[in-house]
Amino acid sequence: MKNIIIAAGYATRLYPLTENFPKPLLKVGEKTILGRMLDDIDLIEDIDEHIIVTNHKFAPIFEEWLKETSYQKPIRIIDDGTTDNEHRLGAVKDLLLALHQCAIDDDIMVLAADNILDFSFRGFVDFFKEKRTSVIMFYHEPSLKRLQRTGVIAINEDNRVLQMQEKPSEPVSEWAVPPFYIYSRADMPLILDCMNHGCGFDAPGNLAHYLVDVTAIHAWEMPGSRYDIGSLDSYEEAQRLFG
Repeated sequence: MKNIIIAAGYATRLYPLTENFPKPLLKVGEKTILGRMLDDIDLIEDIDEHIIVTNHKFAPIFEEWLKETSYQKPIRIIDDGTTDNEHRLGAVKDLLLALHQCAIDDDIMVLAADNILDFSFRGFVDFFKEKRTSVIMFYHEPSLKRLQRTGVIAINEDNRVLQMQEKPSEPVSEWAVPPFYIYSRADMPLILDCMNHGCGFDAPGNLAHYLVDVTAIHAWEMPGSRYDIGSLDSYEEAQRLFG
């Protein structure tokens, strides 16, 4: 299984910290945001490689970081060629770029790089192996305002995803979806062809939203909390919690 981390954003809400520096490499305590994620994933036996997709502006910084980094599994840096927020490819196109450049024909775990978790991805991988379908995560979100700013799903008693909405005005449930996915090798033809069928490309959840209607997807409930580092306030909160 390949671990693909999308780290190509420009994080304008974290300026000036991220104006000339990638958000995933900001430190929270003694570790970077990305390092905290890799420390967990690198120990999962099913993962055999890490692929990090970044923009052209920050690619040299990731390459320097890679020289100072040591993990069991190999790491590849993919440069998506963009230099500013206005011309960004979007998360789905960044993923497709990695699939083509690395000629991937395997199960893939796809993650947004700007998150800190207080639980392991190991349970997520085990759930994928149990269900034998593509899988996504979900968590309970009682706030209507927050549900209207994220992906929302409806599931059955077997955690099969019946419906997925993107930023709905009227959410079908209180089950919100964070940007963590495992896509089965069996669904790779659908993924590679998704742009020909109207799949959105900006947000990472656009691909899962598209796939729910054309293949079986199950959802794993997060056993802990996720901290999305999306603003200066959330970064300062993460420093208080993990620093």
